[in-house]
Amino acid sequence: MSNIAIRVNNLGKQYNIGGPQAQHSTLYEGLTHTLKSPFQWFRKQPKTTFWALKDLSFEINHGEVVGFIGENGAGKSTLLKVLSRITEPTAGRVEIYGRIGSLLEVGTGFHPELTGRENIYLNGAILGMKAAEINRKFDEIVAFADIERFLDTPVKRYSSGMYVRLAFAVAAHLEPEILIVDEVLAVGDVAFQQKCLNKMGKVSQEGRTVLFVSHNMPAIQNLCGTTYLLKQGRIIKSGEASKVIDAYYQSTTETNRSELEIRDVPDGAVRFLKWQISQNTINDPYSCYSGQPCTLTFQLVVRRVVSRSEFGIALWALDGILVWAMRNLDFNGQREFLEPGLYEVNFTVPQFPLKSGAYQIFVSINDQEDGRLDLWHAKPKLQILPNNEPDLPAKWRGILNIKGEFKLSQIDELSMIGS
Repeated sequence: MSNIAIRVNNLGKQYNIGGPQAQHSTLYEGLTHTLKSPFQWFRKQPKTTFWALKDLSFEINHGEVVGFIGENGAGKSTLLKVLSRITEPTAGRVEIYGRIGSLLEVGTGFHPELTGRENIYLNGAILGMKAAEINRKFDEIVAFADIERFLDTPVKRYSSGMYVRLAFAVAAHLEPEILIVDEVLAVGDVAFQQKCLNKMGKVSQEGRTVLFVSHNMPAIQNLCGTTYLLKQGRIIKSGEASKVIDAYYQSTTETNRSELEIRDVPDGAVRFLKWQISQNTINDPYSCYSGQPCTLTFQLVVRRVVSRSEFGIALWALDGILVWAMRNLDFNGQREFLEPGLYEVNFTVPQFPLKSGAYQIFVSINDQEDGRLDLWHAKPKLQILPNNEPDLPAKWRGILNIKGEFKLSQIDELSMIGS
């Protein structure tokens, strides 16, 4: 028996964009426009099409948790709508082997005039479940969604958070063989998002398939095995989540390179020019080994007197998490007076405690009287190389490389706590 849950072959989805040049709400407006432009109907209107998806082919097995990532407009949500049979494909073929439960938009599949209770049974019926099956899961759904007080209230009166809590609870608990979840989890609070991620992990452990679209890269890395990167409707990379996420960050960095160079201080009195990192064990100006001492050097030009300068530095992970930041309050015990000229700022780290990977550096210089003089996103990115790191699965790697030792010793049973 085949283990395939979803098979996609040369899938494409095309949309017509634009529309009539003029639309009229009344007969008078239409007649007036026609008299003014009597030959408009004989003109050939330009037809513009757009491929939201193009030539997609892949297979997903039962029990897999698969992520789909990419920039806005890459085609992720369109793909899920096609797989959920909400949207018909323009080209290609999709084969689905199993019952699908999907959560694509807040309120998808809900009737606003029906109560929460009634919508649970409505969604169950849409999934092809019998009343007895829904009754068996009903209490779990209500407890997970935490809406017991509002169970008999029409869902049109629910907040977006209540809507998505109930919608996810229904989709996840009514036992579909394939669970499809779009970015709507972002509507919920942090605790509920974690609750949903834990539930999706449990669903996959039960042998069911999960398709997950998100801009939350740590969630993708922790939850998904295989991940697909979409760009302009095509799959440009697939494979292990951590490697595909790295490719995604690389592509977005290249796309936004010119934008990131824009400074928020226009006068140019002080400008960072370049940077490098030096370490005795490597000769790469932008890389260093984890856990080893190194020095970061920033070069800047000063075009007017800066009376009381202050430097700041921040390190960010590529998923947008601030790893560390600090600023100097003085140089050698006193505020630094800078005359026009070329300068270097050296920042020495006795031990770089970061796991291997790419990181973004931001460096700033302020004047106590005039405020910020420059804020620079240093390029290229800092690369931390592995150095005796434990061989752990990607989702357990974390960010910090804190060195330590385990020691095991046997103790006398009589001295144990509580004896």
